[in-house]
Amino acid sequence: MAGIEDKTIAKAGQRIALFVAGVGVFWILATLVGEALGLSQRVRVLFDLFALAGFGWALWMTIDIWRKRQTKGR
Repeated sequence: MAGIEDKTIAKAGQRIALFVAGVGVFWILATLVGEALGLSQRVRVLFDLFALAGFGWALWMTIDIWRKRQTKGR
C-alpha cells in the first residue's frame, strides 16, 4: 500500500510541475501578445493576475503534498 501512496504523490507532483510550466508559458505569451496588439495596461494586469492566481494555486497544492508526506512519515 505504501508504494501506491508514493506513486499517487509523485503523479500529483508531476501534474503541479506541468501546471506551473503551463502558467509560465501563458504569462510570457500573454505579455508578448498584449504588447504586440497594443492592449491596454488594464488587460495586461488582468493577465498578470491570472498568472499570479495560477502560481498561488500551485504553491497551495505543493504545500498540500508536502503536508501529506510529513504525516505519512509519522
